[in-house]
Amino acid sequence: MTRLRNYFLAGLLLTAPIGITLYVAWKVVDYIDSAVTSLIPERYNPNTYLPFAVPGLGIVILVVVLTLLGFLTANFLGRMMVGLGERIVARLPVIRSFYSAVKQIFETVFSKQTQSFREVVLVEYPRKEMWALGLVIARSAPEIQDKAPEELFSVFIPTMSFTSGYLVFLPRREMRTLDMTVEECLKMVVSGGIVVPPVKIILPGP
Repeated sequence: MTRLRNYFLAGLLLTAPIGITLYVAWKVVDYIDSAVTSLIPERYNPNTYLPFAVPGLGIVILVVVLTLLGFLTANFLGRMMVGLGERIVARLPVIRSFYSAVKQIFETVFSKQTQSFREVVLVEYPRKEMWALGLVIARSAPEIQDKAPEELFSVFIPTMSFTSGYLVFLPRREMRTLDMTVEECLKMVVSGGIVVPPVKIILPGP
């Protein structure tokens, strides 16, 4: 019975990560396919006259459309159209604030020069002698710096849900920089500490 249990656990350990990953990937592909293909007119939609649905068609169309939009906005006419659209959005009371915030977040995250979410630190949170993993975003805004007695940094403390967290402002002296990648940090947080990054051994030089 012990051997059978061990074999079962070994099989579960082998198949569960693969199965869960494939299931989540399939759900994402299916969601994008259903959302994108529903916008295509029926006579141009291959799923209307084929005997089976084409998996991944929505993703292919989405990638092509986004690439085409990127190509169009790279030239003079495209930049003029984007500028016109942004001026129209800037006149809308609520939407302009939301659009500005989302645009700034995307530009910051996808910028090649940005250093946001590159450094993993250990901070005392939510009280002294209780430590949490955090991701350094950047130096705090000037409005916060002017009111603080010393230079502060914005630190994002993720939670197990991965999509939420806490934003705190800390001086550099209260952070402990870790030799850990952002991916390793998020894996550790989401798994509740079960997935621990491997120990990095630095060999002495000659």
